[in-house]
Amino acid sequence: MEPIITVKNIGKKYNINHQKGGYITLRDIITNAFKNPFSFLKTKTKNILGIETKEIFWALKDVNFEVMKGEVIGIIGRNGAGKSTLLKILSQITPPTTGEIRINGTVGSLLEVGTGFHPELTGRENIFLNGAILGMKKKDIAKKFDEIVKFADIEKFLDTPVKYYSSGMYVRLAFSVAAHMDTDILIIDEVLAVGDAEFQKKCLGKMEDITQKEGRTILFVSHDIKAIKQLCNKTIQIGNGQIINFGETENVVEKYLSISNDITLEKWENNKNEFNNDYFKPEKFYISKEKNDELSINLEAIIDKIDNSLTVGYALYSEDNTLLYWSYQIDGDNTDIPKLQIGRNIIKSIIPVEILNNGRYTIELIGGIHNKEWLFEPNKGNPTLTIEIDRKFNTSHLWTKKRPGLLAPTINWKNK
Repeated sequence: MEPIITVKNIGKKYNINHQKGGYITLRDIITNAFKNPFSFLKTKTKNILGIETKEIFWALKDVNFEVMKGEVIGIIGRNGAGKSTLLKILSQITPPTTGEIRINGTVGSLLEVGTGFHPELTGRENIFLNGAILGMKKKDIAKKFDEIVKFADIEKFLDTPVKYYSSGMYVRLAFSVAAHMDTDILIIDEVLAVGDAEFQKKCLGKMEDITQKEGRTILFVSHDIKAIKQLCNKTIQIGNGQIINFGETENVVEKYLSISNDITLEKWENNKNEFNNDYFKPEKFYISKEKNDELSINLEAIIDKIDNSLTVGYALYSEDNTLLYWSYQIDGDNTDIPKLQIGRNIIKSIIPVEILNNGRYTIELIGGIHNKEWLFEPNKGNPTLTIEIDRKFNTSHLWTKKRPGLLAPTINWKNK
């Protein structure tokens, strides 16, 4: 049987420009411009106004795999591993720099919230627009219309412009359109994380139906390991733009979650000049060891504008991407809250290792202006770190490596 998807030696290269600004006087500009105007405009401007350097970044490199008709393939990996880039290439949104792909069938994609929607059009109008983008005829879309609306549960807002929809409503409608259209291949990115737990369960059930009953093929990117294990018979693990592992889901996931595959402490630096904003531009995000062997989260950032509603911190996730807790800089006693100021700020917080079980945890930078806007919205590609906890439990216990449960606090007991 011929594969429905064949990927051969796919690579995707990006050229990243870095520029450092400098000081220049009006006199310098006028003098240099008159002396040699063309050379000045083309070359000297870069030298005087800033030093520009170029960096070549391979988001994907030498990626090879095949997918057979009816298979459900999970794709896992850390943020920035290359998962979304791969899906955009397979969806023909962006071309590969090297290699080739062969797809024997039609493709429906759900990569970003509202992809294929026009904000000024209503939900009703966008169903037909989105269906047309997926290559469906108007009469075929009409046959599916009632099913799409019922699944998305947006009857009350069907004739409302989608620019007024919440992100959850966007995703419900977008997924419903993609899932009910008769495409051979359905490509889904992490956008389902926007929906509530009930809708996510509903989506997983629908995906099982369209593969088992309709024989359609699905590529599914998710950080939710439980969903990957439930839905996917095979899984691809991507790291640094390359395939690290591809095979039966149980085997791939087990190796992915193995704490031996990672390091204890990590550091993120804003080398690409990302996440620009006036309130809290992160420069460094890292874990460090204190003198008493405690572990702390460290945040270094530039603040250009003070807002008393600023809350920044981190979210801690377990191995299967279960959120354990959020913590912001405003937590704790009022006397201990960090005083943020214009310029460079360094704040840190101790990680409560004493309550965590052994294993691997993901730490994500989060924060924003409280009740106004997110600066670092959870699960939106923020900087993340990985930490391994390896506590030595009392050897009198039957469990000496890992205790049952997500948490493993050591609680003192005494006689009454």
